[in-house]
Amino acid sequence: MDGNNGCSPAGRQRELTVDQLRAAVSTLESRNGSGFIDIEAEKDLAQVRHRALLLLEHRSRSRRELDRRLGDLGFPPGVVTDVLDDLERVGLIDDESFAVEWVRQRHRHRGKSREILDRELKEKGVAPDIRGRALGQIAESDERDMALTLARKKARTTVAEVPEARADRDRALRRIFGVLARRGFPQGMSMGLARQALDERITELR
Repeated sequence: MDGNNGCSPAGRQRELTVDQLRAAVSTLESRNGSGFIDIEAEKDLAQVRHRALLLLEHRSRSRRELDRRLGDLGFPPGVVTDVLDDLERVGLIDDESFAVEWVRQRHRHRGKSREILDRELKEKGVAPDIRGRALGQIAESDERDMALTLARKKARTTVAEVPEARADRDRALRRIFGVLARRGFPQGMSMGLARQALDERITELR
């Protein structure tokens, strides 16, 4: 527990997110506080806004991702665009912040490589320059350390006894290498680290 009112960092972040959503709703709903209001148009906006905020309450999303989700739900493209513009103005859509957090979380907690993370952000419609800045958080040494950690973990679960036959050793090596390859780590680096992890595991067992 954190010393600040007994809230954990995750709890405070959750409260901040809820407060942001509430503030955004207040801002968006009051934008036509003076002058003529098109009731029917506002109803359409309110429906899209409500669904967009529900999606953002679950987790942050890129603008393109939200646009696709809302479009798939059958909302008119023009209304979706207006709502997303509003959300961007109040800071609830920010592709830069989204990309930075996406890379940080998925590299640290899921062991994703720069290549895989770049592909994921591209699929979510994040612009190349923003992707590049977000991926800049991961140094080459950090990526190598992450790959080696994954290789060692796989070696421990794959190799229970010293492989005496060459075929058994090669099979174990392929399994360790496969874990790294599926996460998009460079092939040359992955094979070298797979061999290192396997050799270390064999040494432990002898």
